[in-house]
Amino acid sequence: MRNEFAKVITELAENDPRVVLLMGDIGNKLFDDFRAKYPDRFYNCGVAEANMVSVASGLALNGFRPFVYSITPFVTTRCLEQIRVGACYHDAPVTIVGTGSGLSYAELGPTHHSCEDIAFLRALPGMTVYAPADSLELRSCVKLILTKNHPAYMRIGKKGEPKLHPAEPSLRPGEPIWMNTGSQVCLLSTGTIGSVAKKVGEELQKKGISYGWASLPNLKPIDKNALTQLAQTYPLVVTLEEHSLIGGLGSVMADFYADQTIRTSRLLRFGTQDWFLHETGSQDYARSRYGLTVEKIVPEILKSLQSREW
Repeated sequence: MRNEFAKVITELAENDPRVVLLMGDIGNKLFDDFRAKYPDRFYNCGVAEANMVSVASGLALNGFRPFVYSITPFVTTRCLEQIRVGACYHDAPVTIVGTGSGLSYAELGPTHHSCEDIAFLRALPGMTVYAPADSLELRSCVKLILTKNHPAYMRIGKKGEPKLHPAEPSLRPGEPIWMNTGSQVCLLSTGTIGSVAKKVGEELQKKGISYGWASLPNLKPIDKNALTQLAQTYPLVVTLEEHSLIGGLGSVMADFYADQTIRTSRLLRFGTQDWFLHETGSQDYARSRYGLTVEKIVPEILKSLQSREW
């Protein structure tokens, strides 16, 4: 996904002189093409991420469209005050791009995990939040961000994520992108966990369960009409995310259910729990420890479908 981001931001910069790219010194050649073509619009701000966000806010307030890029916890948690005061308070159209989101950097330990970023960034007034599932959704997200004049946060994966769409999907603010339609259960995923959601759906189908599956790459703002239709269509809605159950997609939907007083549909949520993973290992290992695997998700869905309590 990070390679696709480098490609699309370079393409868009050709016709949009407002686009400026800032990055923390993360030591790769990802943006060599952008830097060669637009040297006066590329800034390596070094290991000074909070300052980088402040620089981006100044650029945004002077008519530019800065994109700030680094590893997710370093460009979110470390810079929260600057994002809040510099970008959001002034409604400056700064776009924060966090790479290696969720558990993508699981092998580097919890300092590199980012399972809280959606929670505290979507709480900031004026901030829009994106979590594309694959490189094609990423392209749609970047294009949509440039049509809006507000702060934005986009969490992306690292590299090697499978493509889930045959072509670049059409993206409308806050609307789910449907991958499959069914009648018994809806899988609603956000971000790179979409590849797991796809496998969960395939396993449910083998067991005779009619499932729908939608990706929600734009978590704030949400389209209430689209989500109302989703909830009224499916007796069970299952959220999947590589983020804490506190404040992420599951919370978005729980808040929505509460506000809309929807009683014909039940919500089942899968995400990371309220504890740090102290072991190191692959992303698949970390997902397993948090219960984000097909083997652990499918039985819980079947149990919920069989329950008569609701």
